[in-house]
Formats: sequence, C-alpha cells, structure tokens
Amino acid sequence: MNDRDLQDEIERYLNGEMSAQERAAFDILRNQDSELDRKVNEHRQFIGLLKQFSERRDLEQRLNAIHADIDVHALKEELTERPSWVVQLWRNHHSKISVAASIAIFAMLTTLFFTGYFNDHSSNLTQLRMQIKQQEQRTAQLDHKTNALINDIKKGKKVMEPAKFGGTGFIISPNGYLVTNYHVINGADSVYVQNAAGEAYHAKVVYTEPQYDVALLKIDDTTFRNFTALPYSIKKAESDLGEDVFTIGYPRNDAVYGKGYLSSSTGFHDDTTAYQVSIPVNPGNSGGPLLDARGNVIGIISGKQSLMEGAAFAIKSQYLLKAIKNMPPDSISKKINLTNKNTLASLNRTQQIKRIKNYVYQVKVY
Repeated sequence: MNDRDLQDEIERYLNGEMSAQERAAFDILRNQDSELDRKVNEHRQFIGLLKQFSERRDLEQRLNAIHADIDVHALKEELTERPSWVVQLWRNHHSKISVAASIAIFAMLTTLFFTGYFNDHSSNLTQLRMQIKQQEQRTAQLDHKTNALINDIKKGKKVMEPAKFGGTGFIISPNGYLVTNYHVINGADSVYVQNAAGEAYHAKVVYTEPQYDVALLKIDDTTFRNFTALPYSIKKAESDLGEDVFTIGYPRNDAVYGKGYLSSSTGFHDDTTAYQVSIPVNPGNSGGPLLDARGNVIGIISGKQSLMEGAAFAIKSQYLLKAIKNMPPDSISKKINLTNKNTLASLNRTQQIKRIKNYVYQVKVY
C-alpha cells in the first residue's frame, strides 16, 4: 500500500476502528517490521501533541476571556484595606480611652477579687498556663528547624527551593546514571535529584526517547559518590499477567510504597510498549521503578487512567534497554554498566524496600 493508505490504516489501528482479526494481523506486521512500529509510535506521539496543543489553546482562550471580564481597577478598590471606625476612633481619642479603660479594668478586677471569682476559676487559669506552655514548645520546635536550616546553609548543603514540577527516577548504573520519564523533564532549564536522606545533586539530561517516554540522566555533581553495585537488575523478558508488582516513588517529599498486580500486557489504547497495572499512583510517581516480587525492574511508571480508579501504566523494561542501546556513544562520558545480578530475590518485602529506597530519587525540575 502507498503512504496515504498506510497512514489511514495506522489511524484506524490507533482509533480502535479495526476488527479483532485486522488488529491481530496489524500487530504481527508491527512485530515483523520495525519501521512500521516506529511510524505507529510516531503517529501516536503526534496525535498526543496535537491534543496537548488544542487543550493548551482552549485554556489560553478561557483565561483571556476571564481576564477580559475582570475590572482590575474596581477589584483593587474593593480589596484595598481601610482602617475601621474603631481604629480611627483610637487614633483620635486614644489618650482618653486609655484612662477610661484603666479605671474600668481596675474596678472589674476589684469586684472579681471580692466576689471570689479567681478562687472558683483556678482550673481556667491552669488551662491557660498549659496553652502557653504548648505555644512555647511549638515556638521552640520552629526555632530548632530554623537553626537547622541555617546550619545546613553554613555547612554548604544545598537548600532546594520548591520545584516547578517533578517526579521520580532510579539508578540504572553505579556511576550515577538514572532513568525517568521524558514528560517529567521535558522543557526543563535545570534538573536536580534528591535521595531519601535529603541529599540533592545536579543532574543533566544525556538522552531521551520521547516515543517511549524515557529520559536518561547523569548526576554530574562533584559531591556524588558512585555506588559499588545495584541490588536489582533490569528484566529483559516480558512479565506475565497477574504477577505481583510494587513501586516506590515521590508523590510527596517522603518515599511512598505501592503494591498491586500486572493487570494487562498492553497499556493505554492497547499500547504494546506498556503494561497496565492495578496499583495506586499519583502525580510524582512518574518515572519510578516497577518491580516484580523478586525485585527485578520490569518497567517505569508513566501515568494513570483518570476514568478508572487504580489503573496505572508503565513502560516495559525492554524499551528502557532499547533506549540505552540507541544512545550515541559520544553523548556520554562514562559507560553505563547495567547490573545482571539481583540480590533482592531472597529478601522479604520490607527488606527489599529498605535496599531499593537508597537508589530511588526525587526528580525536581526548574
């Protein structure tokens, strides 16, 4: 078929308009023809970019319409703070008010003393003293945190500002290479990674595979020390439906563990480059490792289905290995050394998490 007919068939395939027999035949063609598989992935990416552009343009139009309806001058006039009548009264007659208030307070305290009020309400005074003590403790804790931050600055530790957005990444080579999703670092001016101990390092993007949503990073910080070895390996074969899986990621500042099972051998819209997993993920989990029960990395968490609770997707580990293989030799200064030995298989889940946690990083994009 010519290019136009091929383009039509690809669109039918991606839109789900093919019959089951046609889809099966087309999948066989994709597996046999790498060029066809590349065109399908490029077309899927192109459609996604068009959708993102359309959504961004619609949002921009809505924001412009809202901005046009706002009367900035009226809003400023409405929100400008003015002194209340009480403040104005105090400013004009504060000396007279002070004298009158002093007399009134003295008369009230005298009355309360002779009526025995203070004796009957000792419990209230005790409660007040407890509240003051609690406030002092909170203040001391805040001072302690402030002093710790100041000491970190004096010692030269990196104090990270809030990132624009972020995700998760994990080490794939002991000399500081990490992998995360392409959509996590896309458009970044600079990238930092932070480990579970709170140590932050500058990283640079060395290679990307947008069609697989894979990005490879290299920690280029002089304070980083290479690992001796990694406890997990990257699985080359495809995993089976129903396998128990788990992940560790950074949807918040602390590492979060999630577990589930492999629910489909294809991803969103029957994407053969991804798995569907029944596992809870949130923004920030993107780029985290998906591991099987033995601790082998079988994929990279890439997103979730908003219309289906608990349905998430992960890029298959085979496509991470393809991305590493496709890297131009001159794009990296040091060789990526993949680990073939897995030391997690004999450990229970708690011990596996303790070992893996040190190799999973929070990715902060600026």
